[in-house]
Amino acid sequence: MNLTNLTNLCFMELIYRDEVFGMLGACFEVYNEAGSGFLEEVYQQPLEHELGLRHIPFVSKPKLEIRYKGILLSKKYEPDFVTHSKIIMEIKAVSALNDEHRAQVLNYLKASSFKVGLLVNFGKTKVLEYERIIR
Repeated sequence: MNLTNLTNLCFMELIYRDEVFGMLGACFEVYNEAGSGFLEEVYQQPLEHELGLRHIPFVSKPKLEIRYKGILLSKKYEPDFVTHSKIIMEIKAVSALNDEHRAQVLNYLKASSFKVGLLVNFGKTKVLEYERIIR
């Protein structure tokens, strides 16, 4: 297999590639306009606006059910966004992403049975930090 075929194979295997690309475009627009330094809650509303402008279907702060051994718990997970009815997006405004943030997204994915999560950090100066997380 040559490099072009390998690159095409990797490119084709990205789950929800186009959807995540559109979501990241919205995140970059918010970051470019607002910059870093705000609290996480400040980025929520502009991101809702930007997703709407791009016709990206989303639910803000949905309540995800959690089960333990088949029992529905009263506690609910609340990710920042669910887009396209299949992708979790969690936003942060911290100096750097860490394993706790990744674990949070993985738990959201497990609770929802979704396959793809996007962890986005608006807190870094000069760069929007993001990670695609697959379950």
